[in-house]
This record gives sequence, C-alpha cells and structure tokens, in this order.
Amino acid sequence: MFRNLALALLTAALAVGCGGNDTARTHPETAYLGGYHPQAQNQRANFDNVSYWDGDSVSGAPSIKINLGEQRAYFYKGGELVGISVVSTGREGFGTTSGNFHIIQKDKDHVSSRFGDYLNADGSILKKEIDRDKDPMPKGARYDGAKMPYFMRIVGGTGMHEGFLPGYPASHGCIRMPGFMAQKFFENVSVGTPVQVIN
Repeated sequence: MFRNLALALLTAALAVGCGGNDTARTHPETAYLGGYHPQAQNQRANFDNVSYWDGDSVSGAPSIKINLGEQRAYFYKGGELVGISVVSTGREGFGTTSGNFHIIQKDKDHVSSRFGDYLNADGSILKKEIDRDKDPMPKGARYDGAKMPYFMRIVGGTGMHEGFLPGYPASHGCIRMPGFMAQKFFENVSVGTPVQVIN
C-alpha cells in the first residue's frame, strides 16, 4: 500500500512539474534548429527548451546580458532574472562586438539598409542575400532589405531582433532571437536600457 501511495505521489509531482514549466519553454512560435515553424496540428516540432519569459509581473529596472560563448541572452528586472533566450550572434568575419552598451533605438518593423535581396521589376528575386557594400545593384533591379522585426539597436548597425536561429553564430553581427522572445524583450526595454555583451 505504501509503495502504491509513493508511486501515485511521484506520478502527480512529475505531471505538475512538466505541465507548468515546460509550456513557457516550448513556445509554438519558436524558430530554432533549421528555422522550423509548426505546420500541421499533429506534427512534432523541433523545439527550443531554453527560452522562457517570466517577467510580466516583475517590476524593476530592465537590463540585458548577452553571452556570446553560450549563445544566450539573459533579461533582468531589478537584478532578478526573468527571461532567457537562445540567440544567434555574428559569424566569423562579422563577430558581435562585446562591451557595455545601451539600447539606442527601437524599431518594431525595422528593415536592413545593407543586407537583403535584389529584385526584378516583377518582384521576383534576382540576387539573394546580398551585401550592398559589396554587391552592386544590377540595372533595373530594386533593393529589398532583410526584415528585422522588434529591432533594438545597441551600437552601430548591431541590434537584437527576431531572426533565423540555426543553433550557432550565423548573423552579420546582430543578435537574432526567437520571435516571441524578441517581442518580450522589445516590450520591456526602453532607449537607455543597459546591455552587456560578454565572451
């Protein structure tokens, strides 16, 4: 009888533990490991079991720490950790600058002025993933900048924003995040919020 009671209590504890914490950490909108977005209702997705947000009911001054080695961003309110996000920072040759910064611009619908595609007059892609500093625009083409939703600029052309997360540093220097985390960070920072980037 004691054994059955212990087994029942353990099962209940596991059920409660799994149901509460994992929901926030397996958000359906997370784009991770190949940029997967859920398709069909019964299809199992690659999921991000790191990112979570628990800061809506916490007050205090916001601050962010980005760890390049871990590929993680940590969000604090009043010194209390309230969120962690996986990130993809600058790849080789485009490394993300380390140091102490502040949010200097917020732009929910930001578009890159340097990286994107060249399009034909009909809107079809003429040349993909171009760098305007290196790739001259063909005659008759037009530039279509890469979308960077929830952009939070910290220095020069570098900022945090929603973007593709392959699981390793792959950006041109920016700090890419899952969409739902970029939105939460964006909603909870203001111009002047401190951002520390460490190796």
